[in-house]
Amino acid sequence: MSDFFPTTAYDTCESFAGDYFATLAKATQVSDLSALDRVATLLKDTITAGNFIYICGNGGSAGIANHSLCDFLKCVRTDTDLMPRFMSLSAHTEMNSALANDISYDEVFAYQLQSMARPGDLVWTVSSSGDSENVVRALQVAKDLGLKSISFTGFSGGRSKDLADVNAHVNAQNYGVVEDIHMAFIHILTQYLRMTNMDKSLIADRKF
Repeated sequence: MSDFFPTTAYDTCESFAGDYFATLAKATQVSDLSALDRVATLLKDTITAGNFIYICGNGGSAGIANHSLCDFLKCVRTDTDLMPRFMSLSAHTEMNSALANDISYDEVFAYQLQSMARPGDLVWTVSSSGDSENVVRALQVAKDLGLKSISFTGFSGGRSKDLADVNAHVNAQNYGVVEDIHMAFIHILTQYLRMTNMDKSLIADRKF
């Protein structure tokens, strides 16, 4: 595991920033980036089959899940024939608050999947700890329904690390660092899917 960071107070934001970025760089170097190839394959297979990708997370990870919708529907479609069907379960504020109030916050993603997911769909969780009960429940529902699944994790990976079919794990012990890299993973995956499915002669002339 990477060392915990920070372990002491800093006198200046500049010095903290320098060590933060060093920690970020180290985490990318010690994480298994080959997992992204397996994630990309699952995403491409799901998209080309015309099935839905459902993504979810809590807190900052919910922000990553919601942000990813833009990258899949805008970036991946641009200059390609790919037509992603993509939904962030974290974005449904009214539904999530109703489920949390009337049933349990543990069930906010699982309940939606039980209602909407169909054979061939893909379930994708983003959780720094990997142990948030509602994302664990989402992965369990995926297994119950026979769906493929992806988990993004950090820290020890929690239960999500081994529950998903493919796990992309960030080997770091700082929430900001884990979330930064998870967001970078989204950008890497969507830009990779775009560039590998477009006319190669256009790549140098396009903004990514």
